[in-house]
Amino acid sequence: MQKTLGVVLAGGLSSRMKQDKATLQRNHETMLDFSQSILKQCGVDDIVISGSNYQIKDLFQHLGPLSGIFSVIEQCPATALLILPIDLPLLKANTLKQLKIVGEVSQKACSYENHPLPLYLPVNSFVELFLQKSLSTTSGKGPSIRQLVKAIPHKTIAAPNTNCLFNTNTPEQWKHAQRSFIRE
Repeated sequence: MQKTLGVVLAGGLSSRMKQDKATLQRNHETMLDFSQSILKQCGVDDIVISGSNYQIKDLFQHLGPLSGIFSVIEQCPATALLILPIDLPLLKANTLKQLKIVGEVSQKACSYENHPLPLYLPVNSFVELFLQKSLSTTSGKGPSIRQLVKAIPHKTIAAPNTNCLFNTNTPEQWKHAQRSFIRE
């Protein structure tokens, strides 16, 4: 049986937001609690938080989300990861669950068209080789998730609703998102 580990990426500097996105309040819960809840609704019981203030610290500092993913793979045994960034406040559990199901059936990395995150990622030699090579030879900015997905067997699917993949990086984007989830 396949063990999918839920991963919340919460390691960014949040410099444009000017505060830790994990602590932003979505209705009456933090974005960290909301993200964990969404993963649990997808049938993922084991969840880790990646970030300098959380349980899985980056083994390569300041190299972006792939450093967090690499660190999770190195420290937590799993056959696949269901990766969720901390800044998707409009995401619905059924949208994330669809990604997980397609990834499990195809045994390939799976993301939505034009959205590298959220991501279902099998932990296999393709992924491990890409991460080891890219992170160990980089100086400055690390490789992107888009580069990872292009380099490994993957599948993209159409998003049922692109609004649910709205990413919040600035206070203005957060205010826009708040208007949407307050109406829920």
